[in-house]
Order: sequence, then C-alpha cells, then structure tokens
Amino acid sequence: MQHTVGILVFPEVEVLDFCGPFEVFSATRLNEERRREEPSPFRIVLIAEGEDPVSTTGGMHVLPDFTLENHPPLEILIIPGGWGTRALQSNKRVLGWIALCAQQVKVVCSVCTGSFLLAGAGLLEGRSATTHWQSLHRMRETFPNVNVRDDVHVVNDGNVFTSAGISAGIDMALHLVALMYGADVGRATARHMEYPVPESNARRVEAQYIAAAK
Repeated sequence: MQHTVGILVFPEVEVLDFCGPFEVFSATRLNEERRREEPSPFRIVLIAEGEDPVSTTGGMHVLPDFTLENHPPLEILIIPGGWGTRALQSNKRVLGWIALCAQQVKVVCSVCTGSFLLAGAGLLEGRSATTHWQSLHRMRETFPNVNVRDDVHVVNDGNVFTSAGISAGIDMALHLVALMYGADVGRATARHMEYPVPESNARRVEAQYIAAAK
C-alpha cells in the first residue's frame, strides 16, 4: 500500500522546493537490496489550480497530474514556496483548498515561503513554524500569532511540518521518511541520493544573515 503525497504547484513556484521532496519520496525504498524490484511506499502527485502546464521560477514547465477538484485522497500535503506564494496569499480558492485538505490528510508540510500559505489558511495559528531566512521578519509581521523559529532547519508542531528555504525541503522530507519508516530507511534514501544525512536540525544559514533579516 502506498501513501499518496500531494504537492501543490503554481506559477513561479521554486523548483527545488517541490522537486526536492518529490525526489526523496520517490527514491525511498523499504528494502534497499530490492531497489529496482520494489516501488517506493509513496505515490507522489502534482496538483495545480488548472490542467495547463505551470511555469516555475526559472521557466521550467511542469504538467500537473490533477487539479484542486479531481485529485485522489491524500495522506501527505506539501505546499512549496517561491515568488508565486505572494499572489496566492490572497487566493481564497487555494487557501480554502489547503484548509480543507488539512482536515483530511495525516501530515501537512510546507517548504520555504509555502508556510505563508499554511498560515493564510489558518493552519499555523498558535503553532511554531519557519520559512526562508529572508522572509522571517515578514512572516512575524504578517502573522503575529505564529511562533516563527529562526534557529532550526525543520519545525515539527503536531502534524504540521515547516522547513527553511529551498533545499531544506529535502531535509524535511527525509525527516518525515525516518519518522514513518525508521532512521535506517531515511539514511538509505539520503545515501542513494548522495545527499549528506542531516546530523543536526540547527539552522545552516550564518547567524549574521538571519540577524540582518530580523
């Protein structure tokens, strides 16, 4: 049985924000010795407002698998970031869909400024969360009832996971894999990707940059 992971894509989405977690979940295997014979325990689908290709930051064109209305039931929802989140912060259709999905899935995640959409959907009220280091101050000002963390890479508050910017989505996805299937599976996935296993959840960006963003 596969867990269905839905990733929202939208115009000006940051590529690694959604491709990083996509790679982690698609590369996961419960039996590393049978990597070619057995599939991932995760099924990943890309979801957009419409059926047309989505143009990402940098101009990559991505064809979504489903729309907001016709996607299959999800167990994990991932909201990536990127410049396009600014427009979506006032998109009631998308925010309403996120809020509805959050009632149905087991885990809700955001990468980078995707946390602004979780907050806009009312999912971070009274919770701890994080975002890209350049948007920490903006998030504190926009959502004063969110405890914005600038000291860690991934924040887990209940069933809501938020991560720092861009590449941090890989760490968040590996963390989730390890929680679901154990540290050995998480490490094997990172090893297959030739990605350094995160040994610490401490924020990687130098302290002076975060201080400058406050």
